[in-house]
Amino acid sequence: MTTTDHPDQSRSADLADFAQQSLDDLFGAPWPQHLHNSHPAGTGTPDTFNYWWLAHVVDARVDAWARTGDARWLDRAAETARNIVERNGGSLFNDYFDDMLWSGLALLRLHEAGGDPQHRDDALAIWDHVVAHGWNDHQGASLAWRKQQLAYKNTPANGPLVILALRLERALPPGTRDFRWYAGTALAWLERTLVGPDGFVEDGINREGDGRVDVQWRFTYNQGLYIGALVEWWRATGDATALGRATRTARTAVAELSDGVVFRDEGDGGDEGLFKGVFYRYLGTLLPHLPAGSPDRVALEEFVRAGTDALVEHGVHDGVLRPGNDWSRPTDQPIPYSTALSAIMALEQRWRVDAGYPAAADPVAAAR
Repeated sequence: MTTTDHPDQSRSADLADFAQQSLDDLFGAPWPQHLHNSHPAGTGTPDTFNYWWLAHVVDARVDAWARTGDARWLDRAAETARNIVERNGGSLFNDYFDDMLWSGLALLRLHEAGGDPQHRDDALAIWDHVVAHGWNDHQGASLAWRKQQLAYKNTPANGPLVILALRLERALPPGTRDFRWYAGTALAWLERTLVGPDGFVEDGINREGDGRVDVQWRFTYNQGLYIGALVEWWRATGDATALGRATRTARTAVAELSDGVVFRDEGDGGDEGLFKGVFYRYLGTLLPHLPAGSPDRVALEEFVRAGTDALVEHGVHDGVLRPGNDWSRPTDQPIPYSTALSAIMALEQRWRVDAGYPAAADPVAAAR
């Protein structure tokens, strides 16, 4: 399979379909496993239940439905949502607040797409659980990372809290909860604690109980979460500065974490494979709101195109998309499906860029 520098909308759609199907071809497993954790099956950590990876599978399947209108993608998304609960002992909840928020975000999008009120109610139940068990004043009013470390705060927990709060505010009757207060407080905490003058977003603070910021962890998904939080804040409040701050972070992330074409390999622990996909997803919420033809929008769209071109050039093998965490070269090593999910999310955003950001491709936005 080959690509050109600027494939048309149809070509981009074919690539996104190809990536979605490759997830099933490479990782599909009998119930209740649903997806093998790695390819080849049996490598990596085959028995681990990756709750938050599965939440992103739900989100990715909703992307495919939004692009195609094919209801089978919603069926697959709902199947994965059921798999999370079944494998989690019948519960929506676990010990990690960021995990649960990822699930809440995916379930809310699934509700907006398919209309099942249970998915919306489950997203709200997750919100209530997270706030009740994780919100506290350690290091400033904000959300903890997990129940066992309530004084450790980070971007992976507070970023999705802002996004989910503001999306729930739009989805539910006024006065359901004080979503805006939590969103504004968490966003202010992030900016005060973990966002630098150039917009670069650090990972967390006080992990070891010493008040230090983990500046050694320079991850793409932290940048993406802050971008997504700012876009939602702008949508909710009309804050004219929020899009500028989000754009600054996007440009800084590309400058600091990529070679100008692809993001560098962020690690091989499994979770890291998903990080760049989170960046692409939330960059995709920003780009339609930048002025057409502006230097920032042009540069960031070209980054999406160049990176996904490299992904396809080096990631297609034997009729499937099988990328590594470094999209600038092929790999014959085992890969986790987290890595495949980043590729799917990036290629879905590539289609949105080439298609001119059709509103129907974002059911959450289209519902507003």
